[in-house]
Amino acid sequence: MRGARSLATSWPVAEKLWWEAPMERPGPCGGPLSAKAASFQDAVRTLNTLQTNANYLEQVKRQRGDPQTQLEAMRLYLARSGLQVEDLDQLNIIHITGTKGKGSTCAFTERILRSYGLKTGFFSSPHLVQVRERIRINGQPISPELFTKHFWCLYHRLEETKDDSSCVSMPGYFRFLTLMAFHVFLQEKVDLAVMEVGIGGAYDCTNIVKKPVVCGVSSLGIDHTGLLGDTMEKIAWQKGGIFKSGVPAFTVLQPDGPLAVLRDRAQQISCPLYLCPPLEALEEGGPLLTLGLEGEHQQANAALALQLARCWLQQKGYRDTGELKASRPSLLGQLPLAPVFQPTSHMQHGLRDTEWPGRTQLLRRGPLTWYLDGAHTTSSMQACVRWFRQALQSRERPGGGSEVRVLLFNSTGDRDSAALLKLLQPCQFDYTVFCPNLTEVSSTDNADQQNFTVTLDQVLLRCLAHQQHWSRLHEDQASPEPGGPAPLLLAPRPAHTHSASSLVFSCISHALQWISQGRDPVFQPPSPPRVLFAHPVAGSGAVVLQEAAAIHVLVTGSLHLVGGVLKLLEPSLSQ
Repeated sequence: MRGARSLATSWPVAEKLWWEAPMERPGPCGGPLSAKAASFQDAVRTLNTLQTNANYLEQVKRQRGDPQTQLEAMRLYLARSGLQVEDLDQLNIIHITGTKGKGSTCAFTERILRSYGLKTGFFSSPHLVQVRERIRINGQPISPELFTKHFWCLYHRLEETKDDSSCVSMPGYFRFLTLMAFHVFLQEKVDLAVMEVGIGGAYDCTNIVKKPVVCGVSSLGIDHTGLLGDTMEKIAWQKGGIFKSGVPAFTVLQPDGPLAVLRDRAQQISCPLYLCPPLEALEEGGPLLTLGLEGEHQQANAALALQLARCWLQQKGYRDTGELKASRPSLLGQLPLAPVFQPTSHMQHGLRDTEWPGRTQLLRRGPLTWYLDGAHTTSSMQACVRWFRQALQSRERPGGGSEVRVLLFNSTGDRDSAALLKLLQPCQFDYTVFCPNLTEVSSTDNADQQNFTVTLDQVLLRCLAHQQHWSRLHEDQASPEPGGPAPLLLAPRPAHTHSASSLVFSCISHALQWISQGRDPVFQPPSPPRVLFAHPVAGSGAVVLQEAAAIHVLVTGSLHLVGGVLKLLEPSLSQ
């Protein structure tokens, strides 16, 4: 895509969609670079050349019936990097999978154990702003210098050990980062490593770990159906693939079918699997637990994290693990109930101090309140909507003037965006904005934001498809279904509300410029291009936003979208 090109549309688009810069796959940095000479951005750009392409994904789908094909390849890469699978046992790993909440569960677990004075490693995905967020020591992303050092050491080692008979000398993007995390954690001598599964479990490259200390399964739902299957039971089978013989495992309450699959998977390999009691059971007779992450759904994640942390501590001989309460039988009879205990002060402080950006996160900036949640499945979107509605109901209302609600949305991959958008309808947004997960029109200066798995045309067409879905939903709203959720009304409503008003912008920066209208005290970009106000809805909406006493902006549908928004709203995250 060498020249500027536009995309003609027959429905409202906020600006002409001109692309001024090419977005091509860069080649490897010219010749070997020493870790000292190469910059962090050089490392990230080279890492980006390993991004999975569509052809490889299709190959994975064809091969997913044989997990050994996937895991054996990862073992070979591990050996080429200088490690054996047995070396990973030194990391005292907590392995966590699930569909929604697995990242939050990891964050709670890591923070609890760090409260005990332990040195923690934490591997997660995806990153929000910088790729080094995926590999953390004591809760902090590794430094650019440490990332650069370990990246080039691993990259050159794999280059030196490649087989000339094979056309594949390097692992893909996620595999490479998983290998790198293992090396970083070993060399930094962490006391434990919390490892979040990438996709699924059985075939995930993190599953080369043979002897984790404990495993966990957060809430299950429908996601990545092309890889994991199209039913909850099939997905549960994949998630249960992380279970290991004799290694304790814990799950939150699941629907009967998936729970039975998890139970059977555990029994087949003699894995002791326990059902987590609700958080309220652990609070009985003691203080109420304060969670650092908002939203009712975080209670299940915190309950799972407490069991994982306590089990890890017990396995490693720690005594301060909480006093046992009277145990209760499992409500379902399918699984034994995990211990009911009084959380220790370390556990309480860990839960309270947990931070996990981009998940039920609020940023209050003058008249603007940004609600950031990377929900991207139907179940996680339902939780997001509950959180957003509850947050609005408990907000401080301005003394006078109107309140405006704005949705900023994008969805990627094989996710059902129409279903996600339908769940958002009860929030009664005044304006809905769609944009790709691109921080700027040209991301060539920011390697962390580059994505070579899709073209610019593809991401824009996807946004326009979202807009069409949204318009159809509002057309159908004329005859609402009986018994559906009631809309949440904020009073007073703006005088110029258009219930179906929607806009498409070519990047996140332009979307935020239009939404904030210069009223966010931190996000103060240069004067926006005049084309941002060319469309009638954009022009009239700008007046409404400028005059509103309060603006509530929900950003959701994609963690990558949330990451791009955070990059602009919180510049310190890019330092």
